[in-house]
Amino acid sequence: MADITELRTRFEAAGQAHVLRFYDTLDGEAQAALAGELAEVDLDVLARFHSRAMAACEETFSDPSAIAPLHAIEAEDAVGKDQLDTWWAGGLDAVAAGEVAAVLLAGGQGTRLGSSQPKGCYDIGAPSGKSLFQLQAERIAKVQALAAAKAGKPAGSVVIPWYIMTSAPTDAPTQAFFTDNEWFGLAQDQIMFFQQGTLPCLTVDGKLILESAGKLARAPDGNGGIYEALDKRGVLADMEARGVKYVHTYCVDNCLAKVADPVFIGYCVAAGVGVGVKVIPKLEPAEKVGVLALRDGVTHVLEYSELPKELAEERTDDGSLVYSAANIVNHFYTVDFLKATASTYLHDMVHHVAHKKIPHVSDDGSETIKPTSNTGIKLELFIFDVFPSAGDSLAILQGARARDFSPLKNAPGTGSDCPETARMALAELHASWFADAGGALSAQPSLDALFEIAPAVSYAGEGLEAFSGVAVDLPYVIDEADPTLNSA
Repeated sequence: MADITELRTRFEAAGQAHVLRFYDTLDGEAQAALAGELAEVDLDVLARFHSRAMAACEETFSDPSAIAPLHAIEAEDAVGKDQLDTWWAGGLDAVAAGEVAAVLLAGGQGTRLGSSQPKGCYDIGAPSGKSLFQLQAERIAKVQALAAAKAGKPAGSVVIPWYIMTSAPTDAPTQAFFTDNEWFGLAQDQIMFFQQGTLPCLTVDGKLILESAGKLARAPDGNGGIYEALDKRGVLADMEARGVKYVHTYCVDNCLAKVADPVFIGYCVAAGVGVGVKVIPKLEPAEKVGVLALRDGVTHVLEYSELPKELAEERTDDGSLVYSAANIVNHFYTVDFLKATASTYLHDMVHHVAHKKIPHVSDDGSETIKPTSNTGIKLELFIFDVFPSAGDSLAILQGARARDFSPLKNAPGTGSDCPETARMALAELHASWFADAGGALSAQPSLDALFEIAPAVSYAGEGLEAFSGVAVDLPYVIDEADPTLNSA
């Protein structure tokens, strides 16, 4: 047990002695737990985080003269099939060589969706009934198979390690979900779970907040906490031991996420960069997405609230938005970049301040109060905060919303970024693949007549030649047992 006298001295010197005001009322087990938690708090580092973050809040980044659009970026729809095929081949070669891993941000809960489970366990209502985790696992399996076939390697010999970042509330149920579903056909030892870090919650003036008499209020440190977590949780060491060189990172709530996307990986490897960003065109000026732009000549992600209205509405001669490169948290990194970032990240990055309703202990220490207004702040890092440090070693590839992005954020029936829009996006994408292969559907997909192609059949529209001239009635699911595939 941490020495309580030393703790009292240290916390009093830092002006944080109030966190021990109920210590003597706790039983022995609770005292040990609180002392252990406090012993882990680096008060000097926390004070630095707070002072930097609050100072940044007083600055403004809305000076239009400091902001400029990106220079020309590559777009998948503009480069031509030969170039896409080259990138695709390069990505598969890297996968076949064992050089590619996937990192999934899966700390979110399904509360807004009406679910008590982690968001990745959610079934969007596609005909197959597969969860987001299962869809992504099957896409990994398909890329492995495609890479093995291209390299002439035995089936099952190519492995993409899958690192899944959970949070305190989602870690145990996520691991249980994978166990119950037998890791969705992947090898158990290719999947590694690791938890996102947390930071103590603070008052605006930097005081620690007690959630209960014997426990600090804490919150996740933002998706930018991934860089420290990769290092501290042993993920980077595991990647190095496996020979991984390249990492694809994405969010769990995007049902269209192309995990270990060969085109994106091949593009970034060919560009020789440490960081890659997949973007899509922004829909309209008011869409609440961050966009990549130059600020003082350096690539940043500008949150929608940071981009002045007159710039957000600026258009080119063809009518498209000047500031249109929407960030969808679809990133590429080299392991070398991640290692360098992990060693310097916390020394250089400035946390963002989120004012929140922080549950806190009552004045007499008897209960936890759930406030109805903001009572404190959470300090967060964003995953894109490292982009400026990449300098010229950053490449941007523009994809397409219909192929790359349909987020799941809102409850069923809300009409936007919800289960209905997600399953329609999946159905419409798969219908386009089917049409490109020469197949014919009885009607356009609708919520009452959906269409789905299993990842084991096609990852991105390839391998559907057997359906040329084939007509199907909706709803319909093409999976490995489809009679057309098995009679071809």
